[in-house]
Amino acid sequence: MEQEIENLDDRTDPATKRMLQNVIDRKKKFDRYKSRHLLSVWVTIGLISLYFYYLYITVLKPYSYSFAEIFSVYVQNSANLYFLILTVGTYGLMILFKEKREKAEKEYQALRCEIVDRSKDLWKKEEEWKNRHIVFDMMKKKFDINLFHENK
Repeated sequence: MEQEIENLDDRTDPATKRMLQNVIDRKKKFDRYKSRHLLSVWVTIGLISLYFYYLYITVLKPYSYSFAEIFSVYVQNSANLYFLILTVGTYGLMILFKEKREKAEKEYQALRCEIVDRSKDLWKKEEEWKNRHIVFDMMKKKFDINLFHENK
């Protein structure tokens, strides 16, 4: 459990601390997939750019006078097939990371909204209710998790 969550002492009960820890874990998972997806997007764009440049230099420019010649030269060189497979593979990886990022974001937002909705139940006592803004501020500052509103 995060040190900041353990330091909340009497402001929250153990179940609420567990919920806060879960939302932190889901936020970290979402951030991890978000950065992986962004990296895969840039790698895919770079590979596509390199592939088209390579095709332009080796196939299109020297054999631009005939489509049949372009096709023949493209098919003869096996490096074109491997480069195409690599490029399509990175595109597929990008799509996979996008789906995982969206799933992680949905899980994170659902739990965050549940905490916002159930805040009256989680901080039942009068003293806890008055001090909940301290918990919300800490979550916003330390972990960039907004528990004040349901909207992102």
